[in-house]
Amino acid sequence: MIRITGVETLDLRFPTSKLLDGSDAMNPDPDYSAAVCVLKTSVDGLEGHGMTFTIGRGNEICAAAIRALAPFVTGLSLEEIQADMAAFSRRVTGDSQLRWLGPEKGVVHLAAAAVINAAWDLWAKVAAKPVWQLVCDMSPQEIATLIDYRHITDALTREEAVELLQDKCAGRAERLARMKTGGLDAYTTSAGWLGYGDEKIRLLCREAVASGWQALKFKVGRDDAQNLARCRIAREELGGGRHLMIDANQVWEIDEAIARVRHLMSTDPWWIEEPLSPDDILGHRRVAEAVRPVRVATGEHCHNRVMFKQFLQADAIDVVQVDACRLAGLNENLAVLLMAAKFGKAVCPHAGGVGLCEYVQHIGAIDLIAIGGERDDRMVEFAGHLHEHFVDPVDVHDGAYWPSAKPGFSVEFLRESAEMYRYPDGSYWRSTSGSPA
Repeated sequence: MIRITGVETLDLRFPTSKLLDGSDAMNPDPDYSAAVCVLKTSVDGLEGHGMTFTIGRGNEICAAAIRALAPFVTGLSLEEIQADMAAFSRRVTGDSQLRWLGPEKGVVHLAAAAVINAAWDLWAKVAAKPVWQLVCDMSPQEIATLIDYRHITDALTREEAVELLQDKCAGRAERLARMKTGGLDAYTTSAGWLGYGDEKIRLLCREAVASGWQALKFKVGRDDAQNLARCRIAREELGGGRHLMIDANQVWEIDEAIARVRHLMSTDPWWIEEPLSPDDILGHRRVAEAVRPVRVATGEHCHNRVMFKQFLQADAIDVVQVDACRLAGLNENLAVLLMAAKFGKAVCPHAGGVGLCEYVQHIGAIDLIAIGGERDDRMVEFAGHLHEHFVDPVDVHDGAYWPSAKPGFSVEFLRESAEMYRYPDGSYWRSTSGSPA
């Protein structure tokens, strides 16, 4: 029997603000960061690795929240977790006192994602499978039991989940074969950070096109002239056959968003991402109704499955951008994937941050093979930063993800990277050049 004997946490921060990698209208100087959860076990050398993503200051709060959740996993056996994953998820997210800090949102929920995903990593390593394969090898009934249906039964019941999953059983093998030969369709964000100048954008667009990218995303802000200039450069370089997406990162008001998107329609944007406060469900519906056929995309800041349920029921979004860390791990992501399938919406997982690409290759593969099936509008986000710090970095080329075949959830950091970027006492942060933004 494999038993969890303890939880180790790490506060890792990378100085991405120095080159403005990751910069956008809401977050001008991010230092991509990870609050890491390592589940220690009774088997020497066997660990489960998870993480949650932040952009610098406050990462230590997420690490502290992981430590606060440690008692709810320490002492459990892997067999107990496997026997009822939904109950394990509820155990981690449902403590009566910690729920007061949420419930099921905020820092504690981010920490829960790290803990729950670490358990998935452990399970997959023992099964000698990548997480995506572990799930895709399950029956519809087994997948349906992974989900906590509290507060979403008016949108998705367990019986409906089983039916949706059974409908996708036909063709699973063919979809798997096509993924292995053609990858998962992806788009890149790395050419369009808001802090990049026009010439850098043009150069990065050319490099992206030459590398096979068929879809690129660009950050926009409050300056209409700058937004239009950036999008015109992008459209010139992409030509008419590739998707251009725009991302406002929450900075607009409702009428402002409608006007600004309409101002950019000449550049043929495929979607507008996070045009408003991420909590404004009815506002997103107004924007969506006003700017379609430009799609409205959001989700990286949706707190939980309940919020996604309301976006879908209100027909307020067209593109569902689940986040491996904002939701409470893979279990809650599966609930949203199933609701998106029921409502006929595209799933394009968010991955603009350290470790998120490593995570979402698994989510995208699960959706393609077992839940959503093949769709022309499915894409997984890619940001080309910091992958060199992982034991199992993503393989992305020719505009596609090639999902990992290695056991686990792919977010284990290299030991030397952890030692260098541990905050505040890692070798980088102790050096004279190392100072947070």
